[in-house]
Amino acid sequence: MSINEPDTAMWKPQPFRTSAAIEAQADAATPALFTIGDVVKHRIFPFRGVIFDVDPVFNNTEEWWQSIPEAIRPHKDQPFYHLFAENEESAYVAYVSQQNLLPDPEGDPVQHPGVIQMFSGREGGRYQLRREMKN
Repeated sequence: MSINEPDTAMWKPQPFRTSAAIEAQADAATPALFTIGDVVKHRIFPFRGVIFDVDPVFNNTEEWWQSIPEAIRPHKDQPFYHLFAENEESAYVAYVSQQNLLPDPEGDPVQHPGVIQMFSGREGGRYQLRREMKN
């Protein structure tokens, strides 16, 4: 498991951060470059995926953040993306900072099983949310 491939069983939002605190921090944060349905690839590690959720700023545990080596640890005041990710060996859920993502120009479909559960198909290179998933 690489640095940006957290064990999904360990992923939990920080319970002490209120939505008002997250929104206040998000106001000063970097604007999101990607949106739900975009296909992206990791800047360093060999995986790609489809974005299925966006946090305007870091919203994971301090333990998870501290587990990233300091030399490559991303700053918290940027968007973090939840991905249905895949590499040559497996499919998994990843939590990745914006600074570590690039658009994926390949155009190949993402084979993660979550994609067909959440998205109805692709249009213009972006996966489209199923109608029942929109709120």
